[in-house]
Amino acid sequence: MMALQQASAFLVLFLVALLLPPQCAQDPAMVHYIYQRFQVLEQGLEKCTQATRAYIHDFQEFSKNLSVMLGRCQTSTSEYRSAVANLALRVERAQREIDYLEYLREADICLESEDKTLAEKLIQEAEEEKKIRTLLNASCDNMLMGIKSLKIVKKTMDTHGSWMKDAASSSQKVYFLIGSRNKTLWEFANMRAFMEDSTKPAPRKLILTHSWQGTGQVIHKGFLFFHNQGTLNEIIKYNLQKRTVEDRMLLPGGAGRALVYQHSPSTYIDLAVDEHGLWAIHAGPGISGHLVLTKIEPGTLGVEHSWDTPCRSQDAEAAFLLCGVLYVVYSSGGHGPHRVTCVYDPLGTIGEEDLPKLFFPRRPRSHSVIHYNPRDKQLYAWNDGNQIIYKLQTKRKQPLE
Repeated sequence: MMALQQASAFLVLFLVALLLPPQCAQDPAMVHYIYQRFQVLEQGLEKCTQATRAYIHDFQEFSKNLSVMLGRCQTSTSEYRSAVANLALRVERAQREIDYLEYLREADICLESEDKTLAEKLIQEAEEEKKIRTLLNASCDNMLMGIKSLKIVKKTMDTHGSWMKDAASSSQKVYFLIGSRNKTLWEFANMRAFMEDSTKPAPRKLILTHSWQGTGQVIHKGFLFFHNQGTLNEIIKYNLQKRTVEDRMLLPGGAGRALVYQHSPSTYIDLAVDEHGLWAIHAGPGISGHLVLTKIEPGTLGVEHSWDTPCRSQDAEAAFLLCGVLYVVYSSGGHGPHRVTCVYDPLGTIGEEDLPKLFFPRRPRSHSVIHYNPRDKQLYAWNDGNQIIYKLQTKRKQPLE
């Protein structure tokens, strides 16, 4: 170390002598000053060298420690990845178990829902049956067994029309409605006056405020109910005494879109009266649509209930109700034989197998209308201009269980 310092001092003196001008190089004070400054510079360089060595040593230690830490990190990363993969498998297995439990829970809910729906449906059907039995719980237990006789009461030149008595009144008046589109109604005092034109008193002529459509009119408790001409499904309740429209309704269920009977070319809605009150019959959708039966409350014209029946409008010519049972008359080509081949009982107490073959006396044409009168238990019909009464043979229905 001493030799190094001496060499350094010699080097400094040599540089001073070399670099300084001759006059400065001969000055001892100047040389000493420059020497001291070089010593300071040398000491600074020595400290810088030591600091650099220390930094290099520290960096080498840091690199070594960092390498060790990176190795440990890689090992930890591998372990972490393995743990994550294992956790993912456990989560997937747990999710499958949860999905299975959820499936079982939903299956139980579906079964409970189906059971509840079935129970509600059964309750609804029972309530509906109870409602129908209550609705049709009149003192009437007759069923049709045959046509006993035919009586032609009057002959006219009009092919289509209807005639009737008040189905819910003791009045003897007879009402005569000519044609399938008209607004003139004739009122006869009794059956004899209707049969003999010369009998007094003369019939009363009533001009309605609206024209009827078809031949499905009925009279119930002094009111004429008819399908209003020019409308699809409007039923008018007309007060015969006041000669005013009492009320009106729109018959639902697609009524009025098709002929109710194939062989009655002008009737789209057929009204009827029996022991249970007022009914409406119309055809459902389709070329050979089935008949729809609707019970109407005559006081308010509210719909009480509707039934889709199995009876078709194709080949049908007329229908009537007796004790809540629908009897539909069919004929081949409209020329007979005229036979009841479809019966519908909303209570299910009568089927076609319970009835004999119900034939009407053969007529040259189809009936324009056949309506039942519950007071005298007869059918009032119009056939090819003839006003006809059919007397009926009935028997008691089987009681409901």
